[in-house]
Amino acid sequence: MRKILAAGNWKMNNTPSQAVAMINELKGKVAGCKNDVLLCPTFVCLDAAVKAAEGSNIKIGAQNLHFEDKGAYTGEISAQMLREIGVEYVIIGHSERREYFAETDDTVNAKVIQALKYELIPVLCCGETLKQREDKVTFDFIRSQIKIAFRNISKEDATKIVVAYEPIWAIGTGKVATSEQANEVCKDIRECLAGIYDKETADNIRILYGGSVNKDCAAELFAMSDIDGGLVGGASLKPDDFSIICNA
Repeated sequence: MRKILAAGNWKMNNTPSQAVAMINELKGKVAGCKNDVLLCPTFVCLDAAVKAAEGSNIKIGAQNLHFEDKGAYTGEISAQMLREIGVEYVIIGHSERREYFAETDDTVNAKVIQALKYELIPVLCCGETLKQREDKVTFDFIRSQIKIAFRNISKEDATKIVVAYEPIWAIGTGKVATSEQANEVCKDIRECLAGIYDKETADNIRILYGGSVNKDCAAELFAMSDIDGGLVGGASLKPDDFSIICNA
């Protein structure tokens, strides 16, 4: 049985002190939560966030990493650095990284492999633009992203990966795919994974929906057959709202 994961992507928001205050406020609100809870602050907040979340059921993840162990990569962060400060998850291939920072399917694959090497749990993002949806190529496009992202990854490691389907047209726009639309794509992703591996493996991989997830739509989304939680943006910056999502 796949366990629901509520993951908050804070993006470029919150200073370390603000992150600590928000985590301290959230801890009591999700203490009895049966779902998994994850927060992904900026790099400068990670150490403080890990310490603030210690002893609680809140896990901490990063928003990115580099695909090499070390080297002359100014401004980059390695998987080993993240592990040493207690980070457990890492978002990889978010559409904003692809659009603004030249992420490609190949670099996403390299980062997923690197995360797994250091026992970080990748939250692998995929999703289509509005034009791709209107052109009716959503399934072909996302299947291509998934096939490349999972390239050279064993069946055992595949089940450690969390997939996050985020239609680009619904991120930060207030537009949310209907539960049926979101579930349809998540189901197709699972069928794609079954083709790469097998049905048992695919059935053990968590697939989240992201894209303007809020406290009003979370319960309906999380109740769908192939949606195992959400990757939440703006609403994760509001402890009251995010706690409702976490408990959905």
